[in-house]
Amino acid sequence: MKRAFLQCLLKLALLGALLPPVARADEPRALPQHLRDTGLYVADSLSQVSPDVLPFSPQYPLWSDGAAKRRWIWLPPGTHIDAAQADAWEFPRGTKLWKEFAHGGRVLETRFIERGADGAWRFASYMWNADGSDAVLAPASGTREVAAPHAPGGRYSFPSQDDCRACHEGAPVPVLGFSALQLSPDRDPLAPHAERAAGTVDLKSLSERGLLRNLPPELLSRPPRIAASTPAERAALGYLHGNCGNCHNDEGPLAVLEMTLAQRVAAPSPGNAVLRSIVGVESQFRPDGAPADAARIAPGHLAASVIAVRMNSRDPLQQMPPLGTQAVDAEAVALLARWIEGLSKN
Repeated sequence: MKRAFLQCLLKLALLGALLPPVARADEPRALPQHLRDTGLYVADSLSQVSPDVLPFSPQYPLWSDGAAKRRWIWLPPGTHIDAAQADAWEFPRGTKLWKEFAHGGRVLETRFIERGADGAWRFASYMWNADGSDAVLAPASGTREVAAPHAPGGRYSFPSQDDCRACHEGAPVPVLGFSALQLSPDRDPLAPHAERAAGTVDLKSLSERGLLRNLPPELLSRPPRIAASTPAERAALGYLHGNCGNCHNDEGPLAVLEMTLAQRVAAPSPGNAVLRSIVGVESQFRPDGAPADAARIAPGHLAASVIAVRMNSRDPLQQMPPLGTQAVDAEAVALLARWIEGLSKN
């Protein structure tokens, strides 16, 4: 009964039933029908990014079935991000962010997030045509299983607005991947799939430009870093933060699970709270075939570590993350295996 209740709760949260309302495409100020009208590119171009749009690269990126991704942010002139709350930045109204997805060298999708004048966040997905001459707004309900030869299984799906909400609205701030930890200059060399293109911004450069203000000074003098006992543990916790912490945190609708995978840079020892909530802690969810002693993370026992088992599954009833992927992230599973096997069983 407890397991069924928790699974039901998770499904409700992922569908947005427990989340606050956001602007919809059919509301008075409709989303642009074409990507070219969102402000990402200079006029009459779909390749030249506007000079006032800033590229960024999170050190713990979200796994998206191996897609090559690029990301950008734009702040209205004369505005800045208020970082007084180090783990919940306040973005100015008018902020825009984009994330581009490509497989096999072909761009398939660009996602768009905008904070409106009323403070509400809007989410959109733009679908590129085969020759790259246009990208149009996807339906609010999403588009499933479009032919894409280089994507896993030869198919690609565009998220619905509820899919976007399920991932973004579970965190304290809907903007994911653009935070103190993700933009720390002290980057993790073992972070899976992390890339840092030339010209990307970080905490230091944002602060120097006056675009990030009120960040606690110690986070500039000593950039955020996950507290961990080994390099593998640091990278594993970072991966869980970037891929799972948006839902599994102590503030969102899944806080009732008492499992937090989100790192907090404002806490004295941000890694410890995460470890206490998962290492050796009995899992309420029991995957098929899991041993009786299954825990969220079972030290030294990969097969009994439910988080790793669910990451290595694409059974829709037990895979994690539950949305947005069709392929297992083998590199991340191997990383968690090294970390778990290295944990003391005592």
